[in-house]
Amino acid sequence: MLKEKLSLYFRLVRLDKPVGIMLLLWPTLTALWLASDGHPDWKLVTIYTLGTILMRSAGCAVNDYADRDFDKHVKRTADRPVTSGKISGKEALAVAAALALLSFCLVIPLNTLTKQMSVAALIIAATYPYFKRFFAIPQAYLGIAFGFGIPMAFASIQNQIPVAAWVLLTANIFWAVAYDTEYAMVDRDDDLKIGIRTSAITFGQYDVLAVMLCYALSFALITVTGLQYGLGIFFLTGMFVAVLFAAYHYTLIRHRERMACFAAFRHNNWLGTVIFAGVVADYSFR
Repeated sequence: MLKEKLSLYFRLVRLDKPVGIMLLLWPTLTALWLASDGHPDWKLVTIYTLGTILMRSAGCAVNDYADRDFDKHVKRTADRPVTSGKISGKEALAVAAALALLSFCLVIPLNTLTKQMSVAALIIAATYPYFKRFFAIPQAYLGIAFGFGIPMAFASIQNQIPVAAWVLLTANIFWAVAYDTEYAMVDRDDDLKIGIRTSAITFGQYDVLAVMLCYALSFALITVTGLQYGLGIFFLTGMFVAVLFAAYHYTLIRHRERMACFAAFRHNNWLGTVIFAGVVADYSFR
């Protein structure tokens, strides 16, 4: 019985689907490397890695609670623990609260600005699921939620948030719109039936074009920021590979087939990986 319950909680917080964690983690780690001139304190790396896992997990629990009446009408989500009734809504909220509390405990040793930012991050994560009710492109809000570790990383190291941090957050918003539109293309038919707003629906026949433009804007902002920080050939190589990956995603999504779009979404983990690897390599080989 306990084993079955733990398995349900494991699924509730999506630990069986770690791609979402990585989509938060790569931008945050990239920011840590830039903010520290390539030499982040490993205690901070540990704090932000664990914090990312905890907050993404808490966000998933809140999301499933908020969408419990919608998910039953979507093929891909109908069997989620809350929607299927295997876990109650109160349980899901309790799990989310416990994980958020653990995450906040991680930032207690950090400076006041970081603590203040963590409160804002919690509010954004908790309110995101409800933006799908009225906001035409909720993926943009998701980009803020998924990228809030960027300004927090700078705050932790520099006790301030420079313009570069906000530029990187903006880049993350465009990236999130790109990859989560690919994700939304999978559920477009179901979302139209139940009245959920997504970028895939808002962009309509221009969805593929919008995805590619968002990739381009994200890459441009990241590249400009990296060059401002004096990064060179290894960083640019990482960005070039990221562009190739985006081109590969185009081949997957251009026909709007459900599983191909889902594959493109999942592959964004590797896109984030090569950008981060390029930053690390550039600092390492100086």
